[in-house]
Amino acid sequence: MAKTYSFKNSHFAINGPGGSFNLKDGSAEEGITIAPREDRSKLSIGADGTGMHSLYQDKSCTVTVRLLKNSPVNALLSGLYNYQTENSSTHGQNTITVTSEVGDALTISGAAFKRHPDVNYAKDGVPLEWVFEAIEFRGVLANSII
Repeated sequence: MAKTYSFKNSHFAINGPGGSFNLKDGSAEEGITIAPREDRSKLSIGADGTGMHSLYQDKSCTVTVRLLKNSPVNALLSGLYNYQTENSSTHGQNTITVTSEVGDALTISGAAFKRHPDVNYAKDGVPLEWVFEAIEFRGVLANSII
C-alpha cells in the first residue's frame, strides 16, 4: 500500500440513472469534499454533573465536486442533473465511489443533486461546485472503518 497521498492516485466515480462516469477530469485545485451532515454523537450533562452520550444513526453526507469551468465533466453532470430532476423516479439514486492508493475506499449511496451550481463569468474562471446530498456514507479511510 502506498504511504504517500496524491490526488492523481485517487479515483472518483458516479453511477446513477442516466449515466456513469469519472468525476475527476478537470477537477479544480480545491478537489472533492465529503462532509457528514450531522454529528454522530451528542454529550449531555445533567444538573448534577452526570453525563450521557446520545448516539445518532444519521450516516448522511454532503459531497461537493469542484470542477474547472472548462472541465468536460460539467457537461456530463449537467445532462445527468437535467435527466434526474425531471422525474422523481430517477432522483436520489446515485452512487459515488472513492478509492485511493493510500487505502481509502468509500461508497456514498442515495445521492441526489442538491441544486445546479452557480455559474460565474468573470476575468478569471471560477470553479463550478456541484453539490450532492446522500443518504449513506460508508467505507474505509486508510484502513479505518467509517
